[in-house]
Amino acid sequence: MAYGIYGVKKEFIGKIDNVLKDDLVSRQSIKIRDARVLGINKEVRYVLVEGTEEAVKKADELFKEIAEKETGADAEKAYAAFKAEDENVASGMGFIDF
Repeated sequence: MAYGIYGVKKEFIGKIDNVLKDDLVSRQSIKIRDARVLGINKEVRYVLVEGTEEAVKKADELFKEIAEKETGADAEKAYAAFKAEDENVASGMGFIDF
């Protein structure tokens, strides 16, 4: 599965929803978190788009105007934090008593 992590600066945060309205991109797995919540000392909001190669390329194109695609160590750290969050949520589901 392909993914892209986009760092959106404060002044463009209000435009994230416009990008995510795209039909192809909106059908992918999308997560949004502040960088600091993920343990990264940056003043950006990260958007993770995970899905098909075609959808990630489309997201690259759409986010170009409002964000920078993260690469390298920050991208790896952010992706690991997103995945760890998913695992924590999944493991917590076993503790819910109905």
